[in-house]
Amino acid sequence: MPVIRWLKALNIRFILPAVIRGKTGGTRALLRGRKSYATHYSLNSQLHGTVSCQMRVVCRYHKGRHGRHGVQYFLYVVHRVKVALHQLFEQYRERFGIESSYRIKNHCRIRTTSKNPVLRLLFVALAFILVNLWVYLLWVYVSRSQRGGRVVFRQLLPLKTMLEFLSRAVERHFPVVTAIFLPLST
Repeated sequence: MPVIRWLKALNIRFILPAVIRGKTGGTRALLRGRKSYATHYSLNSQLHGTVSCQMRVVCRYHKGRHGRHGVQYFLYVVHRVKVALHQLFEQYRERFGIESSYRIKNHCRIRTTSKNPVLRLLFVALAFILVNLWVYLLWVYVSRSQRGGRVVFRQLLPLKTMLEFLSRAVERHFPVVTAIFLPLST
């Protein structure tokens, strides 16, 4: 709630997924009907107080996907967003790719305790370059076109394997120091 209050105070546009709480009351009480709708709601917390906000309840149908049937509800807190209800789910879902990229980037980011922001930004940029290289290699060399789209065989070249290949290549050009010899005293 402090985040919602802060974003509203700055008048920043946002779409946030809302947590569905309660057995019959709370935000779960909003999950009714078979059509998507917009409503006002007051989020209450003993610790953070109350904040009123715009809520969007989006209904999607399973249509037998993954062996499920019936309505699936998605609940969003929105502010200054002009997106049709039927497009809201896809609009938020696009954010997932960004969040996934950041999560994947952490697998190949150089860890440092340096306080130098330029060095830290360089390491993040290198991590994103490595992730993009991996995606390119998967798309060009580890996939096949077929009817209905392209099939990527991601399990054949996981990111960790590509990083191991790069590490071995660097070690061949710059051998690892395995012993240190002290000079003879004269």
